[in-house]
Amino acid sequence: MTLSITRTTTRLCAAAAVALLIGACAPGGDDDDGGDGGEPTAGDVATDPSELGDITLTVWDQEVREGQTEQIEALNTAFQEAYPNITIERVSRSTDDLRTTLRLALSGDDAPDVVQANNGRPEMGQYVAAGLLTPLDDYAEGYGWFDRFPESVRALASYSEDGANFGEGELYGLPQMGEIVGLYYNKTKLAALGLEPPQTTEDFEAAVQAAQAAGEVPIQFGNSEPWAGIHEFGFVQNQFSDAETIRNLGFGRPGSSWMSDDNVAAADAVRSWVDSGYFVDGFNGITYDSAWQAFAQGTGVFFVGGTWLIADLTSAMGDEVGFVLPPAGASGEHLVTGGISIPWAIPANSDAKEAAAAYIDFITSSDAMTAVTEAGNVPVIEADQQSTTGLQSEVFAAWAQAGQDDLIVPYLDYATETFYDTITVAVQNLMGGQSDTTQFLETLEAEYTAATGS
Repeated sequence: MTLSITRTTTRLCAAAAVALLIGACAPGGDDDDGGDGGEPTAGDVATDPSELGDITLTVWDQEVREGQTEQIEALNTAFQEAYPNITIERVSRSTDDLRTTLRLALSGDDAPDVVQANNGRPEMGQYVAAGLLTPLDDYAEGYGWFDRFPESVRALASYSEDGANFGEGELYGLPQMGEIVGLYYNKTKLAALGLEPPQTTEDFEAAVQAAQAAGEVPIQFGNSEPWAGIHEFGFVQNQFSDAETIRNLGFGRPGSSWMSDDNVAAADAVRSWVDSGYFVDGFNGITYDSAWQAFAQGTGVFFVGGTWLIADLTSAMGDEVGFVLPPAGASGEHLVTGGISIPWAIPANSDAKEAAAAYIDFITSSDAMTAVTEAGNVPVIEADQQSTTGLQSEVFAAWAQAGQDDLIVPYLDYATETFYDTITVAVQNLMGGQSDTTQFLETLEAEYTAATGS
C-alpha cells in the first residue's frame, strides 16, 4: 500500500473507530425483554443488550494477524464500553488450532457463546448437520441483517437444516470481511526487471522467468499448512478454467468433473512451474507466515496471498508492495478465488444467545465496517464508502472490480464434507512430486463423484 498504515497509525485509527462505535453502533432497540439463552422466535428477539443482565460472553476467534487482532480488540473494547453489563472473554487461536478444537468445544456443555466457524461443508456444514450451531434467521429479522447483507454474502453461510445443501436454507453466520486471493508483488524488484504488474498468464510466466534469470526468487510460497496449497492451485486454475467450471466444482454440483482438459492444463502448469524452479526451494516445509514474512523482507518478487495480509505487509513494506488480481488466462477474465472471511456463529449450546447475537450485530454493523477498514482489512459490505490509500486502495479497487465483473470463484474445499483433507494432501503431493497430473486429478475425481453422485 502506498499506505502509511504503520502499526502506530493502525492503532490510532482503531482507537478513532472505537470512539465512533461507542456513540453510533448500538443495536436497534426493542421493548421485548426477550430473555437469554433460549431459541428465539420471530418477533421475540431482545435487541437491547443493556437489558440482559450481567453476562460473561465467551468468544472464540482466529483473528491473530496484526490488522485482525487490532480490529477485533478495538471492537471488543467498544462493545464493553457501550454495554458494561457484558464482559467479553476472548479466546484467540490460529485457524488450524480452531479447526481442530472447535467441534469438541461445540458439543460440550460449556460451549463458547460466539465462534468463528469456517463456512465450508467440512466444518460449518457438518456442525449444522450435527445440530451444533444456532440458526440465525430470527435474529436476522430482529436486527435487519437481511437488509444489511446481500443474498450473495448470506448464501455463503447458509445451509439446509441437515447441512446437505450449501448456499440456501437458514443463515448460520455473518462475516466481517470480504477476501480474495490475489497477487502481491514487490514494486522495487519488478521495476528493476523493467516489468509492469502482469495482466496475462504469458506476462506472468515471462516475469517469473526474468526474475529467475536475475537471481531472484520468483514466487515466495509456504505450504506446510496445507490450506495454502489450495490457494496456490486455485491461482493457477483460475488462469486455465472459466468461472462456471470452477464454481460448479467448488460448490459440489453434480455433473461436474475434475478430469477436464482445463484442469489437466492447470495441474500441468503447476508441475511445470515447480520443475522450472519458480517457487522458493523447500516450500512444502515452509509455513505460510514464514513465507509472507520472507517476502516482506525482500525474498521473492511475487507472493500469492489473501487480502487478510494487507495490514501486515503494509507495516513491513510500506510503499514497496502492490496487489493485482490474478492474470487473465484462457477465459480472458481475471478470475479470483475468494468470498467472505470466516463467519461469526452462535453455538447451539451457548447459554447467552441473545447477547451473542447483539455482539455479532455490533461487529458487523456499518460503523464496524469503518473499523475493519481502519485496521487495514476489506469490509464485506460498504467498501465503496470507505476512504483508502496505497495498497489498501489497490486491494479495494481489485475487490470492486471482482464484484462488478462477477470474477469471484469459491474456495475449492467447499465441494464436499471431506474435500479439504483430500485436496490439501493432493496438492502437496502434486507440488512435491509424489504424484503426477493424472494421479492428482483422479484422486480429486474419486472423492468428488462419490460425494455428488456424478
